[in-house]
Amino acid sequence: MLLAAEALSDVPTRDVTVDTPLSAAYGRRIAGDVVVVPVLRAGLGMLDAVLELVPDARVGHIGLQRDELTAVASQYYSKLPSRLDASFVLMIDPMLATGGSAVAALDLLERAGAAVIRMICIVAAPEGVALVEQHHPHVAIYTPVVDRFLNEHKYIVPGLGDFGDRLYGTI
Repeated sequence: MLLAAEALSDVPTRDVTVDTPLSAAYGRRIAGDVVVVPVLRAGLGMLDAVLELVPDARVGHIGLQRDELTAVASQYYSKLPSRLDASFVLMIDPMLATGGSAVAALDLLERAGAAVIRMICIVAAPEGVALVEQHHPHVAIYTPVVDRFLNEHKYIVPGLGDFGDRLYGTI
């Protein structure tokens, strides 16, 4: 949730008044359309936290599967809301390792019309950050940590291993 708040910190807001049981409360609400796009399956683990922060956000999904031998991602699913060109798109995926999946997902979002995209991940490797910056220099990456490197199996060191397997108990 904290990463999403930071990623949305410069999104336009509007004044609102909320009636509480005791008095009116004044605050600010996001003025633009927000679309959250988890990269399946591990990105689903981040979705509830983002929707708690932005409950009116629309949700799309991108399914990518990485070949464990080649580390190349292939798309198996995509369902995105309309009008991405007028939205603030948050792409969420807990791990940014090689960057191949991230670049593939960002390519797909741009082909669908997304113009303002921010990527949120929980842990990243320098190799993945570099690849995303090379292919999508306008996409800001929000992560609390960039770990040291990728090992020979393309896992982030020290990292977490396979986030989706840990999240869903399929280790």
